[in-house]
Amino acid sequence: MQLTELSKADFAEAWTILAESFPPEERRTREGQQEIMEEEAYRLYGCRAEGKLLGILAVWEFETFTFLEHFAVKKAARGDGLGGKLLEEFLAGCDKTVLLEVEPPEGEIERRRIAFYQRNGFVMNRYDYMQPPLQPGCTAIPLKLMTLGHPIPEPEFDRIRDTLYRVVYRTEV
Repeated sequence: MQLTELSKADFAEAWTILAESFPPEERRTREGQQEIMEEEAYRLYGCRAEGKLLGILAVWEFETFTFLEHFAVKKAARGDGLGGKLLEEFLAGCDKTVLLEVEPPEGEIERRRIAFYQRNGFVMNRYDYMQPPLQPGCTAIPLKLMTLGHPIPEPEFDRIRDTLYRVVYRTEV
């Protein structure tokens, strides 16, 4: 399987995977998601088998870091290592800080998700972080940032957080 950049023509299939993989408070509305596909820094990648989209990676490419906003494998394709292969392929092409958001390790699912990212080279940063609301009517979510390879110092964390808030979430700190 190979990751390729998706286009607007792939949006409906990508949206199906996104909607089945993330609760509403962790994703934009369908219209909001379509809107950000126009953003210069936003990229949507996917992999196909037999013409069907099986997994997606939604990323924001900034000058000094890459933010992996959404990563999901279609429910029917989970459990055979596809997610790890896709992540490995994506990370092999990255040459700057890569980060992603995770829920705190309060439950079994959250701990398993964190362990998956740790097996793939990510480490937890110790700083508090709130994901601003992605949809009207939703509230901010307490999350943690994981970075590839090593934790980041607090000044870099603050700079990255501020960029995410301003560009990705369109809000102020």
